[in-house]
Amino acid sequence: MSETAVSFDRRMLEALICPRSHTTLKYDAEKQELISQSSNLAYPIRNGIPILLVDEARTLD
Repeated sequence: MSETAVSFDRRMLEALICPRSHTTLKYDAEKQELISQSSNLAYPIRNGIPILLVDEARTLD
């Protein structure tokens, strides 16, 4: 992670759920994403803010 990157507050993770499956998310610090295993989606975190929009998520390999 670069020095200018804003870190994600992991305490927020307890309150966030996947907008598609309504299940919990896992934090991937290396890729700065929130992972929904049940939806097979990765939601980006930009400037410390999770972008929980299905249209912005990438499909997991």
